Amino acid sequence: MNLPNKLTLLRIILIPVFMGVLYWGFPGADYVALAIFVIASLTDMLDGKIARKYNLVTDFGKFADPLADKMLVTAAMLWFVEIGRMPAWALLIVIIREFAVSGLRMIASDKGRVIAAGWSGKVKTAATMVCIVVMFLHIPGIQNTLNMVCVWIIALTTLYSGVEYFVKNKDVIASA
Repeated sequence: MNLPNKLTLLRIILIPVFMGVLYWGFPGADYVALAIFVIASLTDMLDGKIARKYNLVTDFGKFADPLADKMLVTAAMLWFVEIGRMPAWALLIVIIREFAVSGLRMIASDKGRVIAAGWSGKVKTAATMVCIVVMFLHIPGIQNTLNMVCVWIIALTTLYSGVEYFVKNKDVIASA
């Protein structure tokens, strides 16, 4: 197993650790969980750069890397829904978009076509990761406002990128 795949596997292993820390709830658990989230997120950046630079792209990486990202983000958002920092509708938008884009990619794949990540998808991912970090912070007086701003940023960038995938690839659906 090459280094990028090991980093992806590490990210997957860190997800239950991240959630365990949050549920354990010791003093400072949010900050420990935040550190784990940041480390896991950085492994995503690192494994992609290494895989592309050294041509270490594998079928495992193509499958597991985006899955690990979705699992990490979903875990954090589930926590925020559970503790009341995020409404469930926002998480539902994210989940529906992920299923829809994955389905579109499967249809395209059956036709021998690969739908690469678009610019708006990368912006959505970056915005979501930054917003999750911000939502873990405890800034007296403005945290609730920050959480709501982040929820809207996540929802709107997710909706936009999902719509963009379908508009740019409407021919895939039309020929299905």
